[in-house]
Amino acid sequence: MVRSCWKPYVEGEDGDFNGKVDGLLWYKDLGKHVYGEFSMAVIQANSSLEDRCQLESGPLTFNHLCPQATFVGVYDGHGGSEASQFVSDNLFFHLKRFASEKQGVSEDVIRRAFYSTEEEFLSVVEKEWLSRPEIASTGTCCLVGIICNDMLYVANAGDSRAVLGREEKETNYIEAIQLSVEHNVNIETVRDELRSKHADDSQIVVAKHNVWRVKGLIQVSKSIGDAYLKKTEFNREPLPLKYRLPEPIFKPILSCEPSISTHKLDPRDQFLIFASDGLWEQLSNQEAVSIVSNNPRNGIARRLVKAALREAARKREMRLSDLQKIEQGVRRHFHDDITVIVVFLSPKTTHNGSLWDFPLSV
Repeated sequence: MVRSCWKPYVEGEDGDFNGKVDGLLWYKDLGKHVYGEFSMAVIQANSSLEDRCQLESGPLTFNHLCPQATFVGVYDGHGGSEASQFVSDNLFFHLKRFASEKQGVSEDVIRRAFYSTEEEFLSVVEKEWLSRPEIASTGTCCLVGIICNDMLYVANAGDSRAVLGREEKETNYIEAIQLSVEHNVNIETVRDELRSKHADDSQIVVAKHNVWRVKGLIQVSKSIGDAYLKKTEFNREPLPLKYRLPEPIFKPILSCEPSISTHKLDPRDQFLIFASDGLWEQLSNQEAVSIVSNNPRNGIARRLVKAALREAARKREMRLSDLQKIEQGVRRHFHDDITVIVVFLSPKTTHNGSLWDFPLSV
């Protein structure tokens, strides 16, 4: 099992972790997974980095139906890093447990892994509530990709995004195909969905400073964590006043249920980009795919982060070099934390029978 998981300001802690740190940037320029190669990068903007990311590759179950899998996770935390760190530590464990029980990956297995991770984190909140009430206001978006046999599963709760780069054979053009559904109330359909579920609450979504927010507090409608918007016992003293609602919660306002899509991999499928919304605020799907398809694999995630920073600087009419001098915390006024994982797909991934050529571990 090869593992590469973001850890703050640590280098070479174990045999598989060999990322590098450059100021506020962490990156792993190129690594191998059982179906190809990958590149990862994370840039910090907040006072403390709230994003976490994860790549696990190797045997997922003890069953012949899925002997090899690559698991990718991007966890965009908010209100602190407690939820994103918890998901990084526990979601894959639950997925592997349920996949073993059910003898393979399925949408039901993925949902159960999300639910179990959420349930365990809310138990942690309950235990620490009186001593650390602010933990009730920490949560995380959760984007997961699983490659198993020739199938790709993408599950998302929040507003991170997965994009596929697919080659058009006649033109060699690499097209961007978005694979994930986002849950951000700045999207009209998401607002409509939330209003239909809470028809008795005229203030379920509120526009503040031209930005839509759930109860005027948060932009996403799905997450793991955010206990203060899921259980009424966590929306009272000693929770900080700014998070407290004027009325009790009779049913969860936010949900942890992911939107899940399945995709049968095709020989034209070249690579996948999994990234937090910090990247997509600066680059379009096609811009990101074009950068990946027109540049070397080595360091490509770092190149995407740099392209996003360059665009953030351009919007403020400043040079990239000047933006890079701004310290964490203050930097958040210019861009968000950004996490990017680019997963390249070997042609063997998409040809029946040949994927068994991969070794059990790399």
